Amino acid sequence: MKNFNETLEQYARLCVEVGINLQKGQPLVINAPVEGAEFVRLVAKHAYEIGAKQVHVNWNDEALTKMKYENAPMEVFENFPKWYANGLEEFAEDGAGFLSIYSEDPELLKEIDSKKIAAHNKSSSMALKGFMKYTMNDINSWCVVSIPTKGWAKKVFPDVTEEEAMEKLWEAIFKATRMDLEDPVKAWEDHLKNLEAKVKFLNEKKFEKLYYKSCNGTDLEVQLPEGHIWAGGGGKNSKGVFFVANMPTEEVFTMPLKTGVNGVVHSTKPLNYGGNLIDNFKLTFKDGKVVDFEAEKGYEILKDLFALDEGAQHLGEVALVPYNSPISQSNTIFLNTLFDENASCHFALGKAYPTNLKGGENMTDEELEKAGVNDSLTHVDFMVGSKDLNIVGETKDGEKVQIFENGNWAF
Repeated sequence: MKNFNETLEQYARLCVEVGINLQKGQPLVINAPVEGAEFVRLVAKHAYEIGAKQVHVNWNDEALTKMKYENAPMEVFENFPKWYANGLEEFAEDGAGFLSIYSEDPELLKEIDSKKIAAHNKSSSMALKGFMKYTMNDINSWCVVSIPTKGWAKKVFPDVTEEEAMEKLWEAIFKATRMDLEDPVKAWEDHLKNLEAKVKFLNEKKFEKLYYKSCNGTDLEVQLPEGHIWAGGGGKNSKGVFFVANMPTEEVFTMPLKTGVNGVVHSTKPLNYGGNLIDNFKLTFKDGKVVDFEAEKGYEILKDLFALDEGAQHLGEVALVPYNSPISQSNTIFLNTLFDENASCHFALGKAYPTNLKGGENMTDEELEKAGVNDSLTHVDFMVGSKDLNIVGETKDGEKVQIFENGNWAF
């Protein structure tokens, strides 16, 4: 039986060797909370053992972040620092891998002026647009993982002490990432092969439309563009190196046709967006665009999201995740998109991944737009899966195939 330190060491190695799949001579850039310093040092150690050129860490501290929002004037949030964006682009040009440790308190900015949050989201997205091409197009290897932080752990497990909440969240993360198994790397290899089989089936079928229905009122038709590609598990960067962008990952995904979404969809899990929660919301689409929306919680935050740009009102991703996935079966709402999206079928508002279209990674913005690919400064996943969700795919010649039945794969 592995002890905690041994498991933590293996988790750090998994991030480097499977997530990023770091190569000798390659730089590694890590975005991390200051609470995770010990884990980051383990990641850096393994990276240097492999032969990393350098490990650069961008630290963030939630207490300072909140202090900034409470005290800094609006102009600070309207002007994202160019030096930061330029630095990331320089690392990307040098072939760096990018590891993001996403562990924020889901209600950190609950009492903050939503206009400041919206201003920051817009200015940062605009400033980082050049850098995002390196990850959205899989030019560079990138990976998102999580570790517990005190603020996040207490939100997930509010009825226990802070120490117990941290222990329970570590346990949940280790289980979701298969770190509780004797050979996590082998477990990941087997899991990725299973996802690959689903991807192969969907790509062979070349569905033209997907129909979503569930008892909560979801009734949605999603058209897929010609030449769309399903992906899942992992992918290859521009140098042909395989990497896994999300750990955990249970999804297979593609892009919708920007103008081809019609009907109503209901959320099934809270959405953590910009330090706030949006919950129990309903979106109505017509010709691909959100034409009406409701939300029991976070209505103004959702409204600001849609106001970010025209593309934020359209979908950029369609992702399939079985209801019986390990994360879903844990019955834990993580209030963290990395985990909750891998417990539930989901969509994403905003920018589509060009790699989900044949030849898309080499197309210009104009060519992508002509092909029906959504573009935006944002990409926000939200969960729609339920135990009674049914999804039917329709091919160009009219053949209908049950893809999901009662929340799970039908094949």
